[in-house]
Amino acid sequence: MTYQHILVPVDGSETSYKAIQEAIKFSKSLNSKITLVQVLELDPYIAEGYLTTGQTNPFIERAREYLSQTIADAKQKFQDQGINVETLLLEGISVTDKILEAAKDTQADLIIIGSHGRTGLSKLFLGSQTQKVLAQTTIPVLVVR
Repeated sequence: MTYQHILVPVDGSETSYKAIQEAIKFSKSLNSKITLVQVLELDPYIAEGYLTTGQTNPFIERAREYLSQTIADAKQKFQDQGINVETLLLEGISVTDKILEAAKDTQADLIIIGSHGRTGLSKLFLGSQTQKVLAQTTIPVLVVR
């Protein structure tokens, strides 16, 4: 099976950069289209006015600036390898929901995602976006540690 469109969620972590390296390999060997996605996770309490009325919020604006730079850095890694890449900076209450929505909207047929490899109590309390994506998608997922 050839993967025509690969979605790569990034968060600026070391594991997401490892996922980028794998996506570069896939893209080069399969000539796949790449879409990078980063999600600004909005806390419903902090972002209430922003979500309901569109009010600006300095915390959200600073976070958006930081994430814009992170996704630009990730994009540059692909461009350095001669690979064209699209980017999506999404906002929402659930990172997982936004990743899955992006996969559907872009018609991705593979997700390459990094995993921090947390186990035990840290996994229980911190959760795992990767685990949630795996549990909720029907699209093949390559998990990179």
